[in-house]
Amino acid sequence: MKLLIILTFVFFGGIATAQVTSTKNKKAIEFYLEADKHRVRFEYKAAIDLLNQAIAKDKDFFEAYLRLAFCYKETKNLPKAYETAKKGLALTSELRWQKGFWIEICDVALKLGDYRTVVGYAEQYLQNEQINKPRIDQLKLWKASAEYSLQNMHSDVKFDAAPLSDTLNIFPQQYFPALTADEEEMIFTRRLGMNDEDDEDIVVSYKDSLGRWSRPQPISPNINTPYDEGTSTVSADGRLLIFPICRNSNGSCDLYESHKTGDVWSRPKNLGPQVNSAAWDSQPSLSADGRILYFVSSRRGGLGSADIYVSVQHSPGVWTKARNLGAGINTPYEERSPFIHPNGRTLFFATDGRVGFGGSDIFWSDWADSTWTKPANFGYPINDYNDQYSLIISPDGNRGYYSHDESDGHSKIYEFHVPAEYRLKYRSNAVKGIVRDRSTKQPLKADIELYDIEKDELMLLVSSDSITGKYLMVLTQGADYGLYVNSPGYLFQSLNFDYEVETDLEPLIIDVELDKASTGASVILKNIFFDTDKFNLRDKSKTELNRISRFLTDNPKIKVEISGHTDDQGAAAYNQQLSQKRAKSVSEFLISKGIDASRMKEIGYGSKRPLKPNDSEATGR
Repeated sequence: MKLLIILTFVFFGGIATAQVTSTKNKKAIEFYLEADKHRVRFEYKAAIDLLNQAIAKDKDFFEAYLRLAFCYKETKNLPKAYETAKKGLALTSELRWQKGFWIEICDVALKLGDYRTVVGYAEQYLQNEQINKPRIDQLKLWKASAEYSLQNMHSDVKFDAAPLSDTLNIFPQQYFPALTADEEEMIFTRRLGMNDEDDEDIVVSYKDSLGRWSRPQPISPNINTPYDEGTSTVSADGRLLIFPICRNSNGSCDLYESHKTGDVWSRPKNLGPQVNSAAWDSQPSLSADGRILYFVSSRRGGLGSADIYVSVQHSPGVWTKARNLGAGINTPYEERSPFIHPNGRTLFFATDGRVGFGGSDIFWSDWADSTWTKPANFGYPINDYNDQYSLIISPDGNRGYYSHDESDGHSKIYEFHVPAEYRLKYRSNAVKGIVRDRSTKQPLKADIELYDIEKDELMLLVSSDSITGKYLMVLTQGADYGLYVNSPGYLFQSLNFDYEVETDLEPLIIDVELDKASTGASVILKNIFFDTDKFNLRDKSKTELNRISRFLTDNPKIKVEISGHTDDQGAAAYNQQLSQKRAKSVSEFLISKGIDASRMKEIGYGSKRPLKPNDSEATGR
């Protein structure tokens, strides 16, 4: 709401000090000026009452009609605002006042979806204004949006949005949902009343095995305070929460972070001056691993009244200086509610600064070739003439959730199935489980790294919980992944997920057991690749081989046996020779990295000790 206040000053400022000329009635002028004192303090109901009294004293007092239309608009009484503006326009032939009415009528008509009216009055304004460039740009945008809407509003797309159960939607207002990647926790903001002054807190609801959402509970006494806790975001594993705390009434909010260990959230820590400013900083969205933060700020130096910024966490608790996403995403108007999909490539956001269906529409952009693609409108019927915001999409791209203002002033969280026409290019799922010590079965804190092994590029980095050992990692279509689980004093475990062509996006549960780095311990290398019947290492083996090299460098007293295996297809002697050469290829790579050859022994077991059943294609040869 405070962002809209900023726009109010810009939009109405040119008329606010205009001299009253259309009435000589002193009482009408007195009511008018008294109403203005309330208007500038956003006390619109009082202003409306006084302006109606002014008009009662002089029914031709067109300046009062313009003020009154504006106040009706700010209280969401759009039909009354439209009716009042039309009445006032009929009372004046003065061009400067007509232009004020044309602007007001276009603004309200766009919010009502009356696109033909917008086109007509915007055209009149543009024909009669050559100086005020900000207003000209605004009316050009509204006219273009109205014309776009007339062409694109009709759609056969099926849209089945419905509110979530009354078990979850229990407050007067609930909005800005955030979802863990396994879709088992929903975190959102609730307000206990209908006014901006009512308290905002963060709550959480859990989904049971039957898909039912539990009654929301306060997320933690360490997080909720007597102040307002606004829009939150959570990492994919549900263990890093970032949210704003607004400690005063001047619209200044700072972003804070809290970490969950076991079932306990830490006391919030301010993200500091690298991220926060003296202005309004809010509406955060985290990447899946919690290392990249997108958020909205009204700080100076932006392109518009509110822009989207980004900051990167290079080490725990240390964030880079926030950077404006630039004109590829931001406009001279207002951007808000960014949502970076768990795939890390698709950014959704709301803006009123691009051609759409009126008001604030949802747009999306993909990160490709080190830049954001031109934002695209998410389309009708998800977007319409109402303001849209707070959209999130499930990892697999099948479901969406958003906040919706009801006609009675309440708000609810809605769910819908994403129409096939709007499905993501890159969809994701989650792999989760528990990391344990193989011998003691005790949970372990471990680093879990996800690499694109074709590019040897780190994609995501998370840690398992130090108390429960639980971890969660997001896998996105379009790459062949190596997943590495590491804990000090243990041999690492590697897993392979070929998602270049994967279409089954059901969540995976994989528990990982680590062996102490001691004599006799062994690890199966899942990301060493050879072509069929060959022993030359494929390039995508380098990620794993480099990891082995680092492990041996960090542990100079360890000696290893490198064993090669095949399936039982073909002659036993040939298989043994092939496996020996493959083991030799691995040791030669490690020698090239500086590992002493005396620390390694290569043995080819051929088909004598198959690592997988011989009827499995994964065994390879």
